[in-house]
Amino acid sequence: MKQIVIISGKGGTGKTVMTGALAALAQNKVMADCDVDAADLHLLLSPTVKESHEFRSGKTAWIDQNLCRQCGKCISACRFEAITEEYIVDPIACEGCGFCSFVCPQKAIIMQENLSGDWFVSDTRFGPMVHAKLGIAEENSGKLVALVRKKAKELAESNGSEWVIIDGAPGIGCPVIASLSGIDCALVVTEPTLSGLHDASRVIEVARHFSVPVKLVINKYDLNTQMSEEIEKYCCENNVECVGKIMFDKSVVQAMVEGKTIIEYEDSSAKEAIIAIWEKMKKDLRG
Repeated sequence: MKQIVIISGKGGTGKTVMTGALAALAQNKVMADCDVDAADLHLLLSPTVKESHEFRSGKTAWIDQNLCRQCGKCISACRFEAITEEYIVDPIACEGCGFCSFVCPQKAIIMQENLSGDWFVSDTRFGPMVHAKLGIAEENSGKLVALVRKKAKELAESNGSEWVIIDGAPGIGCPVIASLSGIDCALVVTEPTLSGLHDASRVIEVARHFSVPVKLVINKYDLNTQMSEEIEKYCCENNVECVGKIMFDKSVVQAMVEGKTIIEYEDSSAKEAIIAIWEKMKKDLRG
């Protein structure tokens, strides 16, 4: 079983479009959407939820008024001013450090685990998919990403799947790091802009820090051929394989409007390029 994560140094490069296309092309696979802060792979794959589970992470203080003697030690100890003069905890201000619970002589403060989101196992027209939804203003997205990846891998192993296709988060933060660990290949999708090159180089460095093999795709390369050449030059100088370039193609947008991947849509230059990219990646990863 091989795990492929599609990532990008910045949002809007076409990462999820590429993930959806690979989901349509790969046989015997499991999909995972690890962009839990702003999940959107479901918009292309239209999953039918089969399992729904709560995700709990982090803690918030709660004061038992029956035990509290209003001694004021918790208010003095809290550096986030999360406890009011009425000895009520503001859940937004509370950072869950637990120091108030430690200093309370009456043991009246309980650290309660937060309900931070939900994760799902679903069926799609391309096969099973594991995805999640982080709650509004909730933290620990990296922990939720790790959970989604773990469940996707377990599902792939139980089904005897050959591939796990993962839609990673943009950027270089905690969700991306959680998406990268133990991966067989990271496919970086970038665009021919200065910021595209800069952010792609940063996420490539992160992937290499974790010893993850990296390949790169330039999306909409013909919008700025000079910048595309700069990106290819960067790849040559840094030993990064550029596995393909995709032309700007209006049919990609039209396919998304209809809730389809580009592979399911009419023949186009973008479709042909992505098929060629997948065939090359499949050959390389199978050895």
